[in-house]
Amino acid sequence: MVDTLVWITGASSGLGAALATTAPFDDARVVSISRSPGPDGTEHLPADLAEPVAWSAVETHLLARLTGFDGGHAVFVHNASTLDPIGFAGEVDSPAYRANVLLNSAAGQVLGHAFLKAVAESGFDGRAVLVMISSGAATSAYPGWSSYCAGKAALDQWVRAVGEEQRSRDTGVTVLSIAPGVVATAMQEQIRATDEADFPPVQRFHELHDSGRLRDPEDAARDLWAVLDRDLPSGSVTDLRS
Repeated sequence: MVDTLVWITGASSGLGAALATTAPFDDARVVSISRSPGPDGTEHLPADLAEPVAWSAVETHLLARLTGFDGGHAVFVHNASTLDPIGFAGEVDSPAYRANVLLNSAAGQVLGHAFLKAVAESGFDGRAVLVMISSGAATSAYPGWSSYCAGKAALDQWVRAVGEEQRSRDTGVTVLSIAPGVVATAMQEQIRATDEADFPPVQRFHELHDSGRLRDPEDAARDLWAVLDRDLPSGSVTDLRS
């Protein structure tokens, strides 16, 4: 019997894949929402979340799965993000910039809304948790990452506002934003391969790598899951480094 439903966007690699393989729930069904399949043992819901047409399909899926589900937990983690295109606003490819904005800012808000709506309309009465994966870029302005920084900041503020909404309605749904720190993923490799003209702070990321200060994805994932046991109030924005 399935007791926990877990959805993770961007679970095909990196931190998302690590979250899928370390999910600390017995009798869980983990669904990877991504363009490519997630780790073995996960269910795959194909979706390109930079395309708004995919958002409605995810919303339909969430409601269908939660309707009649009598397990104890439902968890949605929005991890999918992109740095492409790294470079200055006004200089990079316009379609790629629009896709960045749609994935990093809009998709999380729309899918978060979809999860909350599915929980409410399905009648699910277990513990529901919605997590947005944040970044230090939400509070630090990095030239070359304008849309990425703005997207992470937008999701943090969305969590603060929606958390207050959920508390005011006493829904019992916990909405959190969690920054995992600097994790050793393909995204970090992409950063280090970027020309300094397009991303002036690139040397800092070389130094983090060379000094061994990048976090192992599975260690970061386990620490992130542990935050769910801390009984934080809905609307909390936290950083694993602090």
